[in-house]
Amino acid sequence: MRLVLDQGVPRDAATLLRGLGHECAHLGEIGMSKAADEEILAFSREKDAIAVTLDADFHTILAVSQGQVDLAGFEADLKRGSLVTVKAHKTTCHRLPAGAFE
Repeated sequence: MRLVLDQGVPRDAATLLRGLGHECAHLGEIGMSKAADEEILAFSREKDAIAVTLDADFHTILAVSQGQVDLAGFEADLKRGSLVTVKAHKTTCHRLPAGAFE
């Protein structure tokens, strides 16, 4: 699984995820620490990677652009057009009204 970690995700998470066998890069490691959200999503799509973020703005961008993002454990939901919000004590899967991905 390829992962791109946004700036809000602790940098040491990349090291931990690589230790678990995931191909993973933190934006700070690849010179994209100042990249705009749209650039991060475009980079993730180009690399066929999962964008991991704590930034709720990504939901808006994806809903408007009908973009696609994957997340381990929620892959089937995301392919049907959902977004996943992860909070400290709750993970919620949201179906996009903009359309589904097949």
